[in-house]
Amino acid sequence: MFLNRHKNHLVTKDEAIPGRPAPAFPVPERHTVLGNPLEGPYPEGLEVADFGLGCFWGAERNFWQTPGVWTTLVGYQGGHTAHPTYEEVCSGRTGHTEAVRVVYDPAVVSYDELLKLFWESHDPTQGFRQGNDIGTQYRSAVYTHTPAQAKAADASRASYQQVLSASGYGDITTEILPAADRPFYPAEAYHQQYLDKNPGGYCGIGGTGVSCPVGVAPAEG
Repeated sequence: MFLNRHKNHLVTKDEAIPGRPAPAFPVPERHTVLGNPLEGPYPEGLEVADFGLGCFWGAERNFWQTPGVWTTLVGYQGGHTAHPTYEEVCSGRTGHTEAVRVVYDPAVVSYDELLKLFWESHDPTQGFRQGNDIGTQYRSAVYTHTPAQAKAADASRASYQQVLSASGYGDITTEILPAADRPFYPAEAYHQQYLDKNPGGYCGIGGTGVSCPVGVAPAEG
């Protein structure tokens, strides 16, 4: 994940490199840990959440270890280039961030609880970086699938900003946008469940140490 350096300009649609009409590579059928299919359609009653929080290797592991999560897969989201490759995303010329798609059972784990894990697993004030990982592909993002998710994400950002500010942190830079406008493109097979296949592999995920409120009302002010 150190391939992208000093790429702090988020490209526009006109600046992005052309995409392709179909994926450039196949996606594995099943999750190596959870055993469930990576791609949909998913069983009735499950819901989908999309998060970007830096290097997707460690981020994915945090979510698949959460009870109630049915499957996870990593990919590229928030950009302009259709069906990009990792090398293209690393160039900074697609506009994507590294993302984790989380398919979960809301009867077991709530979206608020996933938001809490999201906020506490990274530093959302760093802009186009996470720790040593620098570039637009490491920016913090939440891509929402329903109005309820959008409302919860906005409320959690406002509430977490209050406690972060009280702890001396700056402004949250996380983008919260509808997933319908930001297609999710699965990453290459070797990225999927990378830390299960490579237990000693690099993980750049680390939070601020500041606890995030869960299920609270939007911050006042």
